[in-house]
Amino acid sequence: MIAINHLAKSFGTTKAVNDVTLTIKEGEVFGLVGTNGAGKSTLLRLLSGILVPDAGQILVDDRPVYDNPQVKSEIFFLSDDAYFFPNATPRTMCDYYASLYPAFDRERFNRLTEGFRLETGRKIAEFSKGMKKQLLVILGVSSGAKYLLCDETFDGLDPVMRQGVKSIFAQDMADRGLVPVIASHNLRELEDICDHVGLLHQGGVLLSEDLADMKLNLQKVQVVFSSEEDRTQALQGLTILLEEQRGRLWTYTIRGERDEVESHFRSVGPVFFEVLKLSLEEIFISETEVVGYDIRKFILG
Repeated sequence: MIAINHLAKSFGTTKAVNDVTLTIKEGEVFGLVGTNGAGKSTLLRLLSGILVPDAGQILVDDRPVYDNPQVKSEIFFLSDDAYFFPNATPRTMCDYYASLYPAFDRERFNRLTEGFRLETGRKIAEFSKGMKKQLLVILGVSSGAKYLLCDETFDGLDPVMRQGVKSIFAQDMADRGLVPVIASHNLRELEDICDHVGLLHQGGVLLSEDLADMKLNLQKVQVVFSSEEDRTQALQGLTILLEEQRGRLWTYTIRGERDEVESHFRSVGPVFFEVLKLSLEEIFISETEVVGYDIRKFILG
C-alpha cells in the first residue's frame, strides 16, 4: 500500500503538488486524472523517489521511499518522456535495469520483446514513439517491481497494443500482486481498467473515489413529463446533481441506487423514463460540480 499524507512540492513560486493526501491500495488499479500541469507527473516522481517533497510524507508498505534503495527496487516509473542511453539497444537497457532490480526476469523480457516484435539488437533511437512506449512497459513488467507508476503510458500505443498492455497488467496483478498507478488526462482511457480514480487540479485533489461505488450511487435518467406541474411533483425527494432539457426530454443525474431511482419514477408515472449507464466522464462532471468546480473547463476543453 502507498500512503500519501499532506504532500507538497513547489518549483519556485509554482505549487506543483499542494497538500495531497491519497491511499493506493493493493489489488486495485489506481487512476490519476488531470490536465497537463495538474501535478500528475510531479506526484509520480515523488512516489518513485526521484524528487524529495517539500512537506508531507510518502510511505510504501510503511517505509519511506526517498533515499531508500530497497523500496525503490520495488517501484518502476514509466515516464511519459522515456529516456534511453544514447545508441542503446533494448538488450543494453535490459542489462542496465537487471543491475538495478534484483527480481528482473530476462526470460520474460526476451519473450515479450519477441511477442511485441521489437528487435533487441536495434538502436532504440530508430524506434517510433509507440515502440519506445512498448519497450518501457516491457522493461517495467520484467523488472519484477511491485508498483508500476505509469505516466501517460497508453499515449502513442495503437488499440491492439493498448489491449495487450492492459492484459499484461491484469495477469501480473493476479500472479504476483502488481499495483499499477496510471496517470492520464483521458478519462475514457481509464474507465475500463481502473478500480479507483483520483482527480488532480492545480496540484490538489478534487476527488478520490472507488469507481464501482461512484457508479452504484449515481444514476442518469431520461424522462418525459406530461406537464410542468407533474415534473415539479415528480422531482420531490430526489437528490439531483445535474439537469438538462432538450424539448420535452429531461436528463437528470441523480444520487441514489438504481433500484430506488427506478422505483421512484415508476411510482410518479411520467410519460416515459429510462435509467442509463453513466460514463466516468459524466460521473466526474457531476461530482466536481457539486463541490464548486466545472470539470468541463479543464478536462473536456
